[in-house]
Amino acid sequence: MSTSTTASVSTHILDTSVGRPAEAVAVRLSVRSGREADWRALGGSATDADGRCKDLPALPEGTTHVRLDFAVEPYFEKKQADAQQDAPANRDSGPGVFFPEVAITFAVVPGEHYHVPLLLNPFGYSVYRGS
Repeated sequence: MSTSTTASVSTHILDTSVGRPAEAVAVRLSVRSGREADWRALGGSATDADGRCKDLPALPEGTTHVRLDFAVEPYFEKKQADAQQDAPANRDSGPGVFFPEVAITFAVVPGEHYHVPLLLNPFGYSVYRGS
């Protein structure tokens, strides 16, 4: 929850290739206080069955930039393994994951909440500021 001196962040992931939330994707949150400052890792979470991270760390006072790092490679590898188990004749010998991770960096101001959804598929992604 944001206060007058801090911002807050939430996120969720929708796998647009199947029209479902992406479950069990690790998400790391880092912050910095100024464009030239070093990044500081605050911790992370993983998406739940609804594709949401409900327990990301709170942002410290003075945060001006936030980075969310999504580890999507294990998610897609599991999806591919499950699909190959169901239909072994359809194995593809190409690279397994085109984007192994997604890093989203954005600016924040105190007192605001930032919901940043990730729309994900095996060969692309999109993000936006949600509500």
